[in-house]
Amino acid sequence: MSAGRALVLGVLAGAVMTALIWLLGARLQGIELLPDQGASWYYWKLPHPTFWTRLSAWGGYAAHQITFWWLIHYAQTRVRRYTGGLHPVNVAALAVNTGFIALHTLQTHLFYDGLAQDVSIYSSQGSVILLLVVVLLMENRRRGLLLGKPAPIGRAVVDFARRYHGYLFSWAAVYTFWYHPTEATSGHLIGFFYMFLLLLQGSLFLTRAHTNRWWTFTLEATVAVHGTLVAVMTSGPDGMWPMFLFGFLGVFVLTQMHGLGLTATTRWALAACYVGAALLVYGLRGDLAGAAEESVRVPAIEYVLVGVLALLLWLGLRTATWIRSRSPATASRRPSRGSSSAAPRPGRTDRRPAPRPRA
Repeated sequence: MSAGRALVLGVLAGAVMTALIWLLGARLQGIELLPDQGASWYYWKLPHPTFWTRLSAWGGYAAHQITFWWLIHYAQTRVRRYTGGLHPVNVAALAVNTGFIALHTLQTHLFYDGLAQDVSIYSSQGSVILLLVVVLLMENRRRGLLLGKPAPIGRAVVDFARRYHGYLFSWAAVYTFWYHPTEATSGHLIGFFYMFLLLLQGSLFLTRAHTNRWWTFTLEATVAVHGTLVAVMTSGPDGMWPMFLFGFLGVFVLTQMHGLGLTATTRWALAACYVGAALLVYGLRGDLAGAAEESVRVPAIEYVLVGVLALLLWLGLRTATWIRSRSPATASRRPSRGSSSAAPRPGRTDRRPAPRPRA
């Protein structure tokens, strides 16, 4: 099967699995939950967790995570080449993710709790934000960071992110998936479908579909749809949904659309539509000042995090290089101070040849 066909079928399978979660959601309506206690409170967790509810969630997550990481490692060390079709390891990854999606759905209906019982809600949100920031870092050379202009980020930093991003992205998707019980609220269903797309992308490593620019852009852009709809559902039409909509669309105008091969005229037209839509929405809300204030928050946060992440990776790589240079194995390969760098080769002598007799 070609990777492109597998991608299309995978998206359809994600929609089917989301629909199944919706159909089974009625079975969870009788579970009693504590009252909502604010923005930092995750509502969908049991009032009285047990050893078995925790073990089912953390055990399932750990098995899913370790298995997926092993498949990535196997692909990087044993396969190591891109093709237009599926490798056997891709088939295994697709099967593993499908199986663990079914397992988590069953675990929810038997024990309910996800990882949210023991970790902060911000860890789930932060994992997806970190994923988006790493994508901006990885794509810096190809499409730039601001208006097509690359940021001054070293090649070693970008290469490191490209080589090991699969482990981070799989953690973000798998952790966020197991964080939530498979509830059937609108926000959960949208989020699960997005996680299924990310798991599909992770399963198609070392294939042409994995690097298709329109597909990867779709994954980046979907967060704007997800964030906006969840904000509308939680805070209503008068809430802060424009900040998420125009914030993530601002990243599209400033960065993402410059990697799609669009003409300059098309990019200018998209930028004009963005500005016009922002002025219209904030004008109807009677808050034109908010168009300039709120719409820059999300891009500003993401670009600052790109700089912070690049600096941390650079420091880590420099530290690793310094440690290797100071290790005994490295030091033993260096010539001693008293030794000559021009030592004679085996079988040769350093004595000068005797002068020939004169005629």
